[in-house]
Amino acid sequence: MTPDSRRKKILLGLGFDCEDDLLRVTKGDNFKLYGGSEDTHGIMQEKAIKFNEQLKKREKRIDDLSREEFNEIADRIGLNIIPPLEE
Repeated sequence: MTPDSRRKKILLGLGFDCEDDLLRVTKGDNFKLYGGSEDTHGIMQEKAIKFNEQLKKREKRIDDLSREEFNEIADRIGLNIIPPLEE
């Protein structure tokens, strides 16, 4: 197995506004969410669920999406995207 064949695309959500010292972690199909206040973490969860609903509608996996399709879904659900680093 090559290193590239083990790679799996996911949504990664990071929240930095936690002031209650709780570490919130949510993992699911296609996403991992870490940190944030209760409100921020809840918003990340909602967006991850909406993203998965869009994948289901398109009958695709996250690994099957083109960059354009990913950006279209992200824009539709109000997801903030950090562009990938140039390789």
